[in-house]
Amino acid sequence: MITRCVMSYTIDFRRKVISVRKAEGLTIRETAKQFRIGKASLVRWLKRPEPKNSTPRKRKLDKNALAKDVEQYPDAYQKERAERFGVCKKTIWQSLKKLGLTYKKTLFHPKTNESDRLAHQQKRQQYEKKR
Repeated sequence: MITRCVMSYTIDFRRKVISVRKAEGLTIRETAKQFRIGKASLVRWLKRPEPKNSTPRKRKLDKNALAKDVEQYPDAYQKERAERFGVCKKTIWQSLKKLGLTYKKTLFHPKTNESDRLAHQQKRQQYEKKR
C-alpha cells in the first residue's frame, strides 16, 4: 500500500497559476506542465482557489466511556462492548489498542467455574509427576 503525504499549495501560488493561465491564454494541460502540478488540481483551483476548511472527524466512540466500561466490566467480550456502544467489534479493538488496554491471557475462561479449574490443576500435577 502506497501512502502519500498530502500538502496544500499556498493560496498565493494558486492565484499566480490562475493569473498566468489567463494572461498567457494557456490551456489547462500547458499550465499544469509549466508549473509542474496536476491537471486535476488546476481544474479544482479554477472552481475554488482557496482550499476547503478541514474539520476534525467526529468519532463514534468516546474513549473515556470505553475506559470506564473496561473498569466496570473487565471480563466482557469485545462483542458485548460493541453492542453496548452501538459500534462494530473492530472499532472496540482499535480503541482498546489505542488506549493501551489489553486482556491478560489466562489459562481459563473468566466464566469457568471453580470445580473445572481444580480438576484441570489436578490433571496438570499428575502430568508433571510423570515427566
